[in-house]
Amino acid sequence: MSQIDPAFDFVRQHHIPALNIGLEEYRHRVTGAVHYHLSTEDDQNAFLVAFRTVPQDSSGVAHILEHTSLCGSRRYPARDPFFMMTRRSLNTFMNAFTAADWTAYPFASRNRKDFDNLLDVYLDAVFFPTLNELDFLQEGHRVEFAEADNPSSELVFKGVVFNEMKGAMSSPTTALYQTLTRELFPTTTYHHNSGGDPERIPDLTYAQLKAFHARHYHPSNAVFMTFGDIPAAEHQARFEAGALGEFQALEMDISVPDEQRYSAPVQVEECYALDGEEQTADKTHIVLGWLLDRSTDAEAVMRAHLLSGVLLDNGASPLLRALETTDLGSAPSPLCGLSDSNREMMFSAGLEGSNPEQAEAVEQLVLGVLQEVAENGVEPSMVEAVLHQLELSQREISGDGLPFGLQLMVHSLSPALHGADVAEVLDIDPVLEKLRQQIKDPSFIKGLARELLENPHRVRLVMKPDPKLSEERAAAEAERLAKMKAAMSDADKQRVIEMATRLLERQNQQDDPEGLPKVGLEDIPTDLTIPQGTDHTIAGMPASWFARGTNGLVYQQLVVDLPEMEPTLTELLPIFCDILTEVGCGKLDYLQAQSLQAAVTGGIGANVAIRGAVDDTQRDRSVLTLSGKALKRYQAELGELMREIFTNARFDELARIRELVAQERMYREQRVTSAGHALAMTAAASGLAPNAALNHRWSGLAGIKALKALDDSLDDPATLETFAASLAQIRDRLVNAPRQLLLIGEEAEQQPLNDTAERLWRERTFQTNTARFSAPPPAGQLRQAWSTSTQVNFCAKAYPTVAAEHPDAPALMVLAGFLRNNFLHRAIREQGGAYGGGASFDPDSGGFRFFSYRDPRLAETLADFDSSIRWLLENSHEDRLVEEAILGIISSIDKPGSPAGEAKKTFHGILHGRTPEQRRRFRARILEVKQDDLKRVAETWLKPERASTAVISDPATLAKNEELGFEVIKL
Repeated sequence: MSQIDPAFDFVRQHHIPALNIGLEEYRHRVTGAVHYHLSTEDDQNAFLVAFRTVPQDSSGVAHILEHTSLCGSRRYPARDPFFMMTRRSLNTFMNAFTAADWTAYPFASRNRKDFDNLLDVYLDAVFFPTLNELDFLQEGHRVEFAEADNPSSELVFKGVVFNEMKGAMSSPTTALYQTLTRELFPTTTYHHNSGGDPERIPDLTYAQLKAFHARHYHPSNAVFMTFGDIPAAEHQARFEAGALGEFQALEMDISVPDEQRYSAPVQVEECYALDGEEQTADKTHIVLGWLLDRSTDAEAVMRAHLLSGVLLDNGASPLLRALETTDLGSAPSPLCGLSDSNREMMFSAGLEGSNPEQAEAVEQLVLGVLQEVAENGVEPSMVEAVLHQLELSQREISGDGLPFGLQLMVHSLSPALHGADVAEVLDIDPVLEKLRQQIKDPSFIKGLARELLENPHRVRLVMKPDPKLSEERAAAEAERLAKMKAAMSDADKQRVIEMATRLLERQNQQDDPEGLPKVGLEDIPTDLTIPQGTDHTIAGMPASWFARGTNGLVYQQLVVDLPEMEPTLTELLPIFCDILTEVGCGKLDYLQAQSLQAAVTGGIGANVAIRGAVDDTQRDRSVLTLSGKALKRYQAELGELMREIFTNARFDELARIRELVAQERMYREQRVTSAGHALAMTAAASGLAPNAALNHRWSGLAGIKALKALDDSLDDPATLETFAASLAQIRDRLVNAPRQLLLIGEEAEQQPLNDTAERLWRERTFQTNTARFSAPPPAGQLRQAWSTSTQVNFCAKAYPTVAAEHPDAPALMVLAGFLRNNFLHRAIREQGGAYGGGASFDPDSGGFRFFSYRDPRLAETLADFDSSIRWLLENSHEDRLVEEAILGIISSIDKPGSPAGEAKKTFHGILHGRTPEQRRRFRARILEVKQDDLKRVAETWLKPERASTAVISDPATLAKNEELGFEVIKL
């Protein structure tokens, strides 16, 4: 245990063997604020401070407060310190989260000076925010005239959160979840949409926002969490000096009570928006949801996870199997499973792609499976496999997205805020051991199923598509605005105009950044840390080994060079990868294969990737990768199953294949409203390089459209047989193609892994002279609009530039950050009201890409992309702005991943020419970029006549923008 700061009392410490982490708990003597410190040798230190926030309506007050608190504080009164710090930092993560009943402010950094800087800014932001009314209007909601200075024009709603939530609620899945929680929780805070309902957000007043902060953002209502190698006492000294020392204890009871339980199940029918579609058949969601025990009881949580896993873990699980194979819907609902993030857990199961009149049949299908399990149980091996999955998830050190320390903190945050024992949440081995003993009793799982079956607090939700709903909502919003305008006096209208002017002036003001702490180029580490592997040969195959601290897991990849194949087969490669590990293999049918995969692995998956050469975007290399992971005791079983899948995957289970295509279609369609900016960028860049064109057809909008057509065609038995034969043909081509192995684990595992691989592959030869696949040339410049059901837009432009090794590539990379930081953020987010906007440089395709995310505008945003280039070229800029852009790029390059993830990144980088030497060389060139370089590359490559454009929007908006000359494609 580290030294204790005098402002804190030590409560306890607990060692977590499975994670090799020490948990230390402290309490602030004056305010009662709790501090949990996860002590480890990891130098990627992480922090968060969180508050219980329990809104009593759907105005989005907690969410808008999260945004507004980051817009200036007592010590840092700059207008936008949060985004300014993202440019003055080497952080590996910075953000803020609003959940249903808490708000958290997390960050992570490997640089101690940077960590302390961010901690000072975060503490001041949450405890002493300025909460300027103009920031509330910008981030939350406001009304302006469509022509800002013309009171005769229409009133419109604006605001970042307002548009963010319009985008979020465009997703049928989000609407489904919000409606289900509303009905399952009739009286507590979860009844409301904490992010904000776009129809209710305009009800929130500035006074209510300030009152919410005063009530909720107090140390007596706070939990602090830290992770890493900085001692707890050093954190606590800064907590005390930066905030806590100014507060006294406050008597408060901000908690969530138990929900009032239903005495009988409830049935609800609602609608969701489906724009541009006349056909509504087979588009209804039908879901059953149960309210369960408190999430503060570690044993109850693990029992619920066990039952959920038994029912839904894989295709052999009884409930998932029933949902996948029924004709009552297209696919299992995306809500299927356990949610334990609220104070009381919820379990859901159901279907999408159904019809309202099938609701009773769907309900009986789900209840029938539960009845069967309650009466007859399941195979013991299935229960043991779920426990195995729980153990593996406990041991794995992840961190390729959210840093590992923050993952642990966020995972334990909700239980901590609700009074659970954080040690029990993080150290689940004792609970797992108890479950291992309990499952020996055959009646145990039966009892859990019976308990769920007899739980009367159940909701059956039917969500029907309504092609007119968006139109009706838009009309209601217009009517509301018209009534507001009609009630305005001339003085009221003048105040609206003056407010818009004041806000614009505030948005355009240039704050002095020197009041904020910073790191500089001198603080950047001199070297890029890259793990080093060793190369050898196994069974005639090239093999690479990386010794990494994986906490008892092993990782294997089989990497296959794509062979030359017909275009009809090439287009099927992504769906081939999706299906490959979900069907049977060899003598195993898909049920047996799924059961075995759950019993001995942490999952096996396949993906196909294409990347441009480092020196020529028009050349490329494509590989298919089969990946798996397992606890080290199952390394041989993992290898055997991966070999069997690769060589003998079965494509004769036609009904299974049909189900999987329908499921993948549903999943891919849901990405449009959540990842629309990425899809729009991929579409805009698709004419630039062969790899970009293929990515658009594989994983972009063109791929989604093709998958929908494929799914529609497979109801014909002959077409389904032909499709299955094509998959088998792809498998046979791959089996004979050149391949290599990647093996990752702790040092002691190298020889066992090598021995297993040698035994498994020594008889499996391949053809070394197989012609490699080469992507066809791109179509060239384009101007497309993709039409779908959405309340917001996603805009993108792409310019052809250069490959990674070209001398201009580093400057283009820095230029993207420079334009985002200093023009696009202000123009697109702050002034335009989009949730996000920026630019990026993709060395694979050579594309320099602009984008906006959940954007209320279209033509104006495209014009802002062009204006940013003119702004760059026509003005002189401070050198510090270039330095800030460089810091951001270096921070993203240096961000560490998981131990296994870093090894995979290195291996695949080398495979595609991104050797450690090349990566370090590129990083060094980034540090040399100057302002003149930015202007030179912009003038050379970002010429308006060379741009390609792609947007995602709804039919009505596109109809109003016909003058933009888009080729309109219905998604």
